[in-house]
Amino acid sequence: MTLGYIVAATLVGGILSVAIAAALTVTMLSRVVRSLVSLSAGVLLGTAMLHLLPEAFESDAGAHALFATLLGGLLFFFLLEKAEVYRHGHHHEGDDPHHHHHHGFDAEQAGRGGWAVLFGDGVHNFCDGIIIAAAFLTDARLGVVTTLAVVAHEIPQEVGDYIVLLNAGFSRAKALLFNALSGLAAVAGGVVGYFVVGPWEDLFPYLLVVASSSFVYVAVGDLMPQMQRRLPPRDLVAQVAWIGAGLLVVYGATAALHAH
Repeated sequence: MTLGYIVAATLVGGILSVAIAAALTVTMLSRVVRSLVSLSAGVLLGTAMLHLLPEAFESDAGAHALFATLLGGLLFFFLLEKAEVYRHGHHHEGDDPHHHHHHGFDAEQAGRGGWAVLFGDGVHNFCDGIIIAAAFLTDARLGVVTTLAVVAHEIPQEVGDYIVLLNAGFSRAKALLFNALSGLAAVAGGVVGYFVVGPWEDLFPYLLVVASSSFVYVAVGDLMPQMQRRLPPRDLVAQVAWIGAGLLVVYGATAALHAH
């Protein structure tokens, strides 16, 4: 019975947060598309720095080992993106007539950052599933409260992920589909957590750090360079405000999660 509760909670949690995020995002997209890139950077950095990394470093894992994992994760995503660059060849639309790629090729290649976010989000959702499983194994009511708190925390993150995928060249339908599939990793985490919470507990901080490295890399390596251009003072203030809004939303969701 407990396993059934865990599967139901992680399934609802994963899909519900993605659906709400997509609904919010579609509404916001019609108004401030470019500004949401700044919001996404804030959400990704906030999730990594204010939630995932603190959770990892509050564990019994050694700081040196966690920092080494963070460094390894950043280098891994750099090399992953580098491999894609060499695989497809770097160019811009129309920069060389000898490049006979179809129109929109660059938008497809921009999806590299999107895949990194999906990977990190999948790891994060897997960890959330383990957290939910541990809560249900302790007490069913605690499991329900924890699930609601996780959903509340996931919504701003999924908004950021959804925008990153759209910005990386994914269609809205494909971004929603892959985000939902990533959310299903919580179900896998819940099942694994039910059977082997003990052995996985020592690896949990490292999984959080790997997820953090993907978010930091995409925010700093993909999103922020797009934002580094000369802007009128009003637009510059708005850009900084959107980044701050992303950080504040994550901070609020994280505070609510820790309150439980």
